[in-house]
Amino acid sequence: MRALDYALRQGWISLWRARGSTTVAITAIALALLVLGALLLVTWNARRAVDTLASAAEFSVYLRDDASSEQRGAIEGALRGSGVVAGTEYVSKAQAEERFRRQYSDLAPIADELEVNPFPASLEVRIRPDADQSGQVEPLVRVVAAMPGVEDVRYDREWLSRLGAGIRTAGVAGLALAVLMAIAAGVTVAAVVRLSLLARQEEVEIMELVGAPVFFIRGPFVAEGLLQGGLGACAALLALGVAYTGSRAWWGGALPAGLGGAVEFLPLSMCLYVLLGGTLVGAAGGFAASRHAGRLSDPGR
Repeated sequence: MRALDYALRQGWISLWRARGSTTVAITAIALALLVLGALLLVTWNARRAVDTLASAAEFSVYLRDDASSEQRGAIEGALRGSGVVAGTEYVSKAQAEERFRRQYSDLAPIADELEVNPFPASLEVRIRPDADQSGQVEPLVRVVAAMPGVEDVRYDREWLSRLGAGIRTAGVAGLALAVLMAIAAGVTVAAVVRLSLLARQEEVEIMELVGAPVFFIRGPFVAEGLLQGGLGACAALLALGVAYTGSRAWWGGALPAGLGGAVEFLPLSMCLYVLLGGTLVGAAGGFAASRHAGRLSDPGR
């Protein structure tokens, strides 16, 4: 504990002495983690929205205009007997047109110009939450699509799968960018700590001559990098929080997620991961620079 306390105290002193160059290193780490934090914020909320929609998955069975009541009854019977349907709702052609006018009021005049109602009647089918995971829905969709009186079947899971794949691709690309920025930030920290090491060259040489333990020699420089990383992570989370709060104020309350709920800030666990990542990047940079401590007094080593 004594050695750790010494390292942290000396690290703070070095930060204050070289506060100009330290600010550069902290800013580099903050920018890298800000990119990562923004990426996590977007992908986490997008996944929440997709999960919300998936838990309420449904598909629509569009009926032909000439479908008979017997055909409709057979379709409803097949749905009820499948064991995967939680309920169905019949939407007539008139109700479908009314929905269109209500949801797309700007386009309602277009419907007025048509002589006939172009909207098909349909059956809105709600799926049991456990049925989608078991893979029972897609076979039912294929069976219903082939039944007489059915014009088309639209299953939400298809575009949800494509959306999920797009979110994963964006997450991987963003993570790669954040890793590259983190590496650049670690190099910056190493350069700044190396400057502190050169400024304390005589002190390091004296400590080596008197036989000071390695941790007492290198520890302060590792602690300096660790503190830079921690401060950078705190700055990134603070900037992300300010941007999120400002966006909420701009939108007048809750940001719409667009897919199922309101956008929320990162949970505490993710914030801790960002903080841990920043301290590790800083500590790695400090450790890389501290390896030069033993070479100051003997440049030939």
